[in-house]
Amino acid sequence: MSHEFNIGLCQMKVVSDKKINLNKAEEMIRRCAGEGCMLAILPEMFCCPYDTALFAEYAESSAEGPVYDLFSRLSCELGIIIVGGSMPERSQDGSIYNTSLIFNADGRLIGRHRKAHLFDVDIKGKISFKESEILKPGNEVTVVDTPLIKIGVGICYDIRFPELSRAMVLKGAELLIFPAVFNNVTGPAHWEILMRTRAVDNQVYVAGVSPSFAAGSSYQSHGHSMLADPWGSIAASASLGEELVIGSINLEKIYEIRASLPLLHHRRPKLY
Repeated sequence: MSHEFNIGLCQMKVVSDKKINLNKAEEMIRRCAGEGCMLAILPEMFCCPYDTALFAEYAESSAEGPVYDLFSRLSCELGIIIVGGSMPERSQDGSIYNTSLIFNADGRLIGRHRKAHLFDVDIKGKISFKESEILKPGNEVTVVDTPLIKIGVGICYDIRFPELSRAMVLKGAELLIFPAVFNNVTGPAHWEILMRTRAVDNQVYVAGVSPSFAAGSSYQSHGHSMLADPWGSIAASASLGEELVIGSINLEKIYEIRASLPLLHHRRPKLY
C-alpha cells in the first residue's frame, strides 16, 4: 500500500444539459488520471442543476443508466477510484434520493451514499430551500475500503452533523469526502470552518467538492472546493471558477498526529 498519493477535486460548472455535464465530468476525470491522481471526486448534483423542481426529471437508477455506465467505464479504463459527487437517484419503489456512487479502480460499484440529512432551511431574506419536497433521506453510514485508503462519504448538509463524521471515523474512515453545493450565504460563513473542524475533530483528511459558481443560476454555488489535512490546515483549495484541484494524501501524517495527540484514544463514550 502506498502511503502517499494524489486526489483530484473536480470543481466543474454544472449546466442544464445533462449530456454536457456528463461530458465535462469525463473530461475532468481524465485530467485527474493524466495528472497522476489515484482518486477523482465530483461535486454534489454534478449532472443536474441544484433545483428540487428538476430532480425527478434528471433522476436515474444507481444500478444502471448514463451515470453508472460513465463511472464504471472510466474507473476501469483509467484505473482510478471515482467518488461520483451525487445525482438524483430513483429507487425501485419510485423514491428519489440524493445519492453518491463510489467506484473502485476496476470498474466495480463498491459503495452508495444516500444523503442522510436533507437541506430544509429558511434564512430570512437570503435563501430558502427544501429538499424534502422531493427527496427521501438515506439511513446508512457509508464507509468503503479501497486499496489506497478507507473512505467515508457524506453529502453537503451531512457535514454539519458531527455525529455522522465521527461514526464514519469509528468505522475506520481515514478520508471523509463531502460532495456539496454550499451557497453564497452559508458558504462564506461556514464552509471552510466545517471542513477544518471535521478534520481536527477526527484527525483525518476531509475533502469537499463543489460545482463552480455559475452566474444566473437559481442556486448560487460558493465553489471553493478544498482538502483539509488531519491537523486542520487547508492542503489545497479552489476559488469560484471551474478548476481541477490536486491534493496530496499522506497516511503517515494521520498516524503521526494521532500518536502525538491521541484524541480518539482519549474519548469517554460512557460519560457522554
